Amino acid sequence: METNLNEKKNDYKPLGISGLGGWLILVQIGLYGTIIIQLMQLFQDSFTAFDADIWTAFTSKGSDFYHPLWGFIIVFETTFNIAILAFSVYILINFYRKKAFLPRLLIIFYIAIPVVGIIDVVLLYQIPLARELGNGDSLKRIIRSAFTCAIWTAYLLKSERVHNTFVK
Repeated sequence: METNLNEKKNDYKPLGISGLGGWLILVQIGLYGTIIIQLMQLFQDSFTAFDADIWTAFTSKGSDFYHPLWGFIIVFETTFNIAILAFSVYILINFYRKKAFLPRLLIIFYIAIPVVGIIDVVLLYQIPLARELGNGDSLKRIIRSAFTCAIWTAYLLKSERVHNTFVK
């Protein structure tokens, strides 16, 4: 009797559409794109900011570019980029394992990006030089990420495919 119950539990097939197809393909592409972009940002921007000459130019009181927030912002942005990279890889691994908690992870991921983007812009605009050099791209990125967050959060909460796919 007990083996029949286990067999029935393992034979569970969700009703309706399921699997990593449909709109979930765009989620996968987005995750891979995020990994590539984060790696590029880390190597082109974040890690170069720790070069001795650049770090000194921004964090030494005698420098023309000095502001007390520069050091914190550079470390904050680098830490965030590494965290997003690691979180993207973690999400992708669990995406293919079809874990039940994945939709919640993705929602946290999509919410975190615009929230941290807002924090970053607020911090940067405390520095007069950064404010002068700002061209509005940061605001566009925040709006784009908030829009992305709204769309994918609604999809993850309402989709039959998502509900039927992530069940393990």
